[in-house]
Amino acid sequence: MPEPLLNVLKICLLILLYLFFFRVLRAVWAEVHLARQTSPGTAPGRTGRGGRGGRGGGRSGGAGRAPRRTRARERTPPRLKVIEPAELAGTTYPLGDELTVGRAAGCQITLDDTYASQVHARVFMRDDQLYVEDLGSTNGTYLNRRKVSAPMVVSHGDQIQIGSTIMEVS
Repeated sequence: MPEPLLNVLKICLLILLYLFFFRVLRAVWAEVHLARQTSPGTAPGRTGRGGRGGRGGGRSGGAGRAPRRTRARERTPPRLKVIEPAELAGTTYPLGDELTVGRAAGCQITLDDTYASQVHARVFMRDDQLYVEDLGSTNGTYLNRRKVSAPMVVSHGDQIQIGSTIMEVS
C-alpha cells in the first residue's frame, strides 16, 4: 500500500477513536449532571416559588388568586399512564416538578426496555406548563409520534413514546 494512503487511514482511525471517546464522555457527563440536578435542585426551586407567591399575595388581589390555583394543581398532579407494553398497561406515575425516564436505577421512572437509553428523557414543569425533553438518547423520544428535538409542551391526552414504551398524560 502506498504510504499516503496509510497516513489517511491512520488519520481516519484517530478521528473515529476521538469521536468514540467524545460519545463516552458525553454519556458520563449527562449521567453525572442529571444526578446532581435531580437530587438537590428540586426542593429549593419549589420553596423559592412558594415564597415569592406568598409575599405577592398580600399586595394585590390578583396575585393572591394565582397561588390558590397552583395549590389546587398540586393536589391533583398530572400523571403518566403506561399504555404499552401490555404487561405494564395501566401503571401510573405522578408527575412532579421534574422526573427522568430511562433504564438507569437513578431515574424516577425506570423502564425495562432495551430501546430506552440509561437516562433517556425528562418531563418537567416550567411556568405552569408540562414539557418533555430528550436527553440525547440513541433512539429518540416521541410526543404524539413526532420526534422531540427540543423541550416540547405536553398537554392532557398527549402520548410520549420512549423506546417501545408508550405513556399517556392524564
